[in-house]
Amino acid sequence: MSALLRTRFDTPCRIEIEHSDEFLCAHVELAGDVAIGPGDRVRVHGAPISVGFGERRVVDRIATVERAGLVERLWTKLAGHFEMAELYEVSFSDRTRA
Repeated sequence: MSALLRTRFDTPCRIEIEHSDEFLCAHVELAGDVAIGPGDRVRVHGAPISVGFGERRVVDRIATVERAGLVERLWTKLAGHFEMAELYEVSFSDRTRA
């Protein structure tokens, strides 16, 4: 039965956000280097973080990690392979531009 159920736990996390002419990025690092696998979900708690242009902020929060069950993990991996294959499709046309 546990292969069908999701498990969840809370963990501290650190959020790094930068908004500059070189970077527009946000990264979440979970405490203890928790590995995230296919089908897992991470929800960071707290109010939205606003960062003005030219600023960089580091904020500590709590995140809930929800682990996918075995069946969902396998399904997510399988579906991911098909979605990736769509990116590989290339179309060639013998039409010339006028």
